Amino acid sequence: MVVGEVAVGVDLLVIGGGPGGYSAALRAAAAGRTVTLVERDRLGGVCLNVGCIPSKALIHVADTAALPDETGAIGVDLQASVDLARAQAWIGDVVGRLTGGVEQLLRDAGVTVATGTARFATARRMAVTLGDDATFYEFGSVILATGSRCVELPALPFDGERILDSTAALALRHVPRRLTVVGGGYIGVELGGAFAKLGADVTIVELADQLLPGMPLGLARTLERALRARGLTIRLGTKVLGVEGDDLVVEGPSGEARLPIGATPDPGAEAGNTLTGDGVVVVAVGRRPNTDSLGLTQAGVRVDPDGRIMAGADRRAAKDVYAIGDITPGPALAHKATAEAEVAVTAAGGRRAAFDPAAIPAVVFSDPQIATVGLTAEQAAEDGSEARRLYLAPDQITTFRFPLSASGRALALARPEGYVEVVAERGGGPTGGTVLGVHMVGAGVAELAAEAALAIEMGATTEDLALTIAPHPTLSETLAEAAMGALGRPLHVRRRKEPS
Repeated sequence: MVVGEVAVGVDLLVIGGGPGGYSAALRAAAAGRTVTLVERDRLGGVCLNVGCIPSKALIHVADTAALPDETGAIGVDLQASVDLARAQAWIGDVVGRLTGGVEQLLRDAGVTVATGTARFATARRMAVTLGDDATFYEFGSVILATGSRCVELPALPFDGERILDSTAALALRHVPRRLTVVGGGYIGVELGGAFAKLGADVTIVELADQLLPGMPLGLARTLERALRARGLTIRLGTKVLGVEGDDLVVEGPSGEARLPIGATPDPGAEAGNTLTGDGVVVVAVGRRPNTDSLGLTQAGVRVDPDGRIMAGADRRAAKDVYAIGDITPGPALAHKATAEAEVAVTAAGGRRAAFDPAAIPAVVFSDPQIATVGLTAEQAAEDGSEARRLYLAPDQITTFRFPLSASGRALALARPEGYVEVVAERGGGPTGGTVLGVHMVGAGVAELAAEAALAIEMGATTEDLALTIAPHPTLSETLAEAAMGALGRPLHVRRRKEPS
């Protein structure tokens, strides 16, 4: 049934209630616009409901469960048992508090929230369907923020029992005895590491020759060593061919192999909760933008071969149509979507705006954690002309790694593995050159990413970073120490000898 022949007139329509969408709605309402937000499922999107927040909460549960294995060396004997069902209840409470807070903020701001699935009917009209009913909205401008979904492999279709996506894995209420993760990206290593600490026998299968493809190799290798030391099996350069019986069939450098999954779960087990079989496979090979059902051609919106919307610096994709978040090129990160929301709202309000960050920090909540901001030395040389309108030869770039084994705070935490690396232009004077990148691996380094991003965004020099006084003893000192090293005057590590 179609509700009415006349469309509802709205000033600004926002499609999607995740971090990008609800941020856009709140910013636009604060700017005086009348806003309607359409969400087909739950406010907060994937991030708050089945992604960022529950995964980090589960990682905290796993880290706590693993404390007995780590504290013996410092003279503390502990015991732990895991009740994942109770942990899931706590995680649900965390999610509920956050999503409820978003709902309240939207209500206080006067944003109208509609439920349904949106699709362009014409260039200026959106149809929102819920069941058999449809409501049409005639908008002044629209911001698309529909997010992304897990990629499904043809050889491993999701069945909700043994072959799971990351959402289903996060909802497990009992720890499987064996867990195989297909995909060694950030989702794969986070989930694999967490379930290993919870007691599962974990194998990570990755097609590339390193974990975290696309991230600096040094960070990935440090993480790989730590995961292997914790007992995880890691198969790199390995392709998944499919499932045969109770085995996952893969092909790697040594040829074809079979990895046991385990017996089929008991059909009488509670759906989505108890896994009484030996194991599961979690497919975490990336995410696909939710653009295929939006009817984008009706609005003249172009997409790239991967389905991402081609938007300008002001996030404009067509006349009065803006796009933000995972459906646009760039990293699929919640903080990118939130930042883009500010730009899209400003541009949709008729003012000049551009999304042009110097760097977007990326963090992996593995153990040890990884944080990377800006350019690596190789990227600075290869991409310098595009990224900085300046060609940088390798001898114009300096790098320095400060090992966490020289950090008083890291040693006091009994977590000395890892390093903080600064990449900068090689300056001709004592102030050094501009900081181009900071790359870190170690316990707690995620909390240093914002300071590194601020330094790059502000065009700080290595001396600016080196002379920023950090409290002692904290991990934040390691940024200054790495900058001192890049200047050629390290404090708590030996000076490196320059080639003669």
